[in-house]
Amino acid sequence: MNSPTHPDVYTHGHHESVLRSHRWRTAENSAAYLLPALVPGTRLLDVGCGPGSVTIDLAARLEPGEVVGVDTSAAVVEIAQKAAADAGADNVTFQVADAYELPFPDDAFDVVHAHQVLQHLTDPIAALREMRRVTRPGGVVAVRDADYSGMTWFPQSDGLDEWLALYHEVTQANEADANAGRKLLSWVREAGFEPDGIVPSAGVWCYATPEDRTWWAGLWADRSVASNFAAQAIAHGLADEVGLELLADAWREWGKQPDGWFTVLHGEVLARA
Repeated sequence: MNSPTHPDVYTHGHHESVLRSHRWRTAENSAAYLLPALVPGTRLLDVGCGPGSVTIDLAARLEPGEVVGVDTSAAVVEIAQKAAADAGADNVTFQVADAYELPFPDDAFDVVHAHQVLQHLTDPIAALREMRRVTRPGGVVAVRDADYSGMTWFPQSDGLDEWLALYHEVTQANEADANAGRKLLSWVREAGFEPDGIVPSAGVWCYATPEDRTWWAGLWADRSVASNFAAQAIAHGLADEVGLELLADAWREWGKQPDGWFTVLHGEVLARA
């Protein structure tokens, strides 16, 4: 999400391998910590909505409440709009917008949600303050981000170790934070939310069945050579095409392991505005 003051770079971009991952996400597997706080009929804003799978799922739970999804990419907003039309989701709309300058008045939403957004921003505190601005008093801001240093896998793989090290180098070059998950509580407090209205938690994705393992390994093999992550690694002088191909090979090899297991750790926070 970009503004003149915050020239952010989205590490992943919107290559098919990235959207493949985003479309897998649902309210149940990506926002379970938020679901008990949802009340049908209330108004929700989804910041950084991507192709809209979570947004549309949340909209179904909030009917007849209005849900708005925003993203900085016009192309991905078009994808989300089509997905909503295909799903018959009449209470959800999508538009292009910036997390730092949301085009809504103060106190416009009951819930503001952002999934895997803050880790890509150069100023997550500013974005949280903007999310709080458009949330009504007593409403909820819900944020969830991965913690890359908390990711674990088996069996051991030197190639995946190299992938993780490179991912951190690329995000550091982008002035972003791959370990955002562990910092969400601190960031929310710094953004001015009252401590007694903050509920922190953690969640995981686990890829260990043959189908999940093959899917996860395949999309990261593709990301390693074809996504913005690959282009940025080369542009920053951190890797070359040969090295990236080796990372892709390591992902494919891990994906073939019958006892392969991978978990993604997430930090989560619900904060009362």
